[in-house]
Amino acid sequence: MTQTTEAAAVRRPQKPTRVRVHRAWFVAAVTFVTIIGAAAFRSVPGLLIDPLHAEFDWSRGTIGAAVSVNLALYGLTAPFAAALMDRFGIRRVVAVALTVIAAGSWLTVWMTAAWQLMLCWGLLVGLGSGSMALAFAATVTNRWFTARRGLVSGILTAASASGQLIFLPLLSWIIDRYDWRPAAVTVALAALAVVPFVWLLLHDHPADVGQKPYGAAEFVPKPPPVPGAARRAVSVLLSAVRTRPFWLLAGTFAICGASTNGLIQTHFIPAAHDHHMPVQAAASLVAVIGVFDVVGTIASGWFTDRFEPRRLLAVYYALRGVSLMFLPLLLGPAVHPPMIFFIVFYGLDWVATVPPTLALCREQYGEDSAIVFGWVLASHQVGAALVAFLGGAARDTFGSYDVVWYASGALCAAAALMALVIRRRAGGEVTVA
Repeated sequence: MTQTTEAAAVRRPQKPTRVRVHRAWFVAAVTFVTIIGAAAFRSVPGLLIDPLHAEFDWSRGTIGAAVSVNLALYGLTAPFAAALMDRFGIRRVVAVALTVIAAGSWLTVWMTAAWQLMLCWGLLVGLGSGSMALAFAATVTNRWFTARRGLVSGILTAASASGQLIFLPLLSWIIDRYDWRPAAVTVALAALAVVPFVWLLLHDHPADVGQKPYGAAEFVPKPPPVPGAARRAVSVLLSAVRTRPFWLLAGTFAICGASTNGLIQTHFIPAAHDHHMPVQAAASLVAVIGVFDVVGTIASGWFTDRFEPRRLLAVYYALRGVSLMFLPLLLGPAVHPPMIFFIVFYGLDWVATVPPTLALCREQYGEDSAIVFGWVLASHQVGAALVAFLGGAARDTFGSYDVVWYASGALCAAAALMALVIRRRAGGEVTVA
């Protein structure tokens, strides 16, 4: 009888074990959707230059100055936002940031003077977007993941490109068919639509749901709120600026911002239009950059988990610089295969620099890495802001963007060399310059 029972137990099909997905992946998914919703505002500046110039007769330099304020604040707010997330939690900071973005975009509908563009799009949207910057992705990655950090960093970085892919063709169609004002309202509504997802689904820490970070061997208790967010952000900066790696990371990332957000995202569409390319065609090319940016950034995260991040950065910047040198020869009234090759190539390289830069920040600065990366991101946006303004001023002065493409290519070559001389952290201490 016992043998029969045992045999029956052996023959009885076993109930399949249910594989539970770690909560960290759900938090990463909500973060991805949140960044996509907030990415609408990043699709607009390049589309607004010609309509605002035509309606208000503002110079491209004036409009570029407003964009530069936005880009600078986008970066300068990031380290304080990372500290505020440590103090008040990710959910509260991100929900308020999205609301500020919506308000700034909505108010531009009624502007009549250039200073109002500076206030609404420059100040409000810049402050709100800065709190939604890559420091947000860095904070989520550091808290929820121990394994697969490079891959997750790449995925979350790609979210911004995915938002650009979704919104850029839509916003260019709205502006072409109706006006720039409905496009601004669309940005506001997109930001507001994400707020409920953030408030209901975005948990601050794995301990909130009784779980370990993904890949962690032990449970990590939630740290207490850190008071003095502004003081902490400044103190981390004062400590980091005493180290050589910080200046090299900040310098390379400033060139990254100059050659992406400040240059291509802001000036590619008007530059293509100068060569009689239709605006919608140029906007579609920038959207294609977003398609391949997703692929390139996720791949870069995978590479960062396996290869030396310094060498990856050097390769990325060198290839970007070479491609920019060829761009003036490719611009024309129609889209030819060489231009498509440039767009695909540039898309793969667009923000592939982020995962290895994040990895180097973690290697050098440990628990303070999210705030340090926030300051490094600030340099990225300062570089972007300078080129957003100088690119418009160069167009007003020289009548073309050629000098801007060549100068940016040379800067990328310099960034490649800077990446190679970043030293490894030795003996558990950051190497002081």
